[in-house]
Amino acid sequence: MKLAVIPARGGSKRIPRKNIREFCGKPIIAYSIEAALASNLFDHVIVSTDDDEIASIARKYGAETPFMRPAELADDYAGTTEVIGHAIAWMQQQGWELEHVCCIYATAALLQEDDLKRGMDAMESGQWSFAFSVTEFASSIFRSFVQSPEGGVEMLFPERYDTRSQDLPTALHDAAQFYWGTPQAWLNGEQIFGDHSFPVYIPRWRVQDIDTEDDWRRAEIIQQLVAIEIKK
Repeated sequence: MKLAVIPARGGSKRIPRKNIREFCGKPIIAYSIEAALASNLFDHVIVSTDDDEIASIARKYGAETPFMRPAELADDYAGTTEVIGHAIAWMQQQGWELEHVCCIYATAALLQEDDLKRGMDAMESGQWSFAFSVTEFASSIFRSFVQSPEGGVEMLFPERYDTRSQDLPTALHDAAQFYWGTPQAWLNGEQIFGDHSFPVYIPRWRVQDIDTEDDWRRAEIIQQLVAIEIKK
C-alpha cells in the first residue's frame, strides 16, 4: 500500500493560514491534493492537521482526514519526520500494510505528477530509504562569501577561488515538495539528507519555497506561467 501524507497545521506564523490561503484561485493545499490524486500512485491521500477548517477544505478537494493531529505535534517545533511518523503509527494501528509513504508539503503548488512517479520508481528499485525533490542552486555556493566584522568579504571556500566555474561541483538543495520514504525509515527518524536517499531533480524555475509574501507572489507568477504553457 502506498500512502501520501500532507502535513498542514493551522498555526503558521510568517504567512497566517498559509496552508489554505487562496493561491491562483483556490486554497494552496488543493494543488498538493490534486497532484497526489491525479498521479494514481496512492491508495490513500491523507491530510494531517490539527485544524477543523483545513480538514474541511482538504476533504472538499478529495483528501481524507481520518484523525486530528495532537497539539504537541502542531506547534512551531514539531518536525516533519515526527508528524509523518505519527501518521504511520495511526495507519499501522488500522492494520494497513504499508510499502511506501510520501510526504507532500501543503504549499507544493508547483508539484507535478511525473515528479512523484520518478520518486516512486526510485523507491521501487529497493536501493533507497528516501527519494525526495531537489534542485540546483541558482549560483555556485563555492563562490559564496560573507562580510567580515571589519566590513570586507571572506570566501567560504577560498580554495576554489581560481577554479573555473564549469569545473565547480554542482550543489543541490531541498526543493521542499515531496519526500518518499519507507515506513521504517520514517519511524526510525533517519536523516533524509544522506547517502541512502535518492535525489529527484526538479527544474530550478519550477521550485519556490514559500515563507514570505515575496515568495508567495513569485510562486503565483510561476504557477500562472505553467498554466499558460500547459494550455499550448
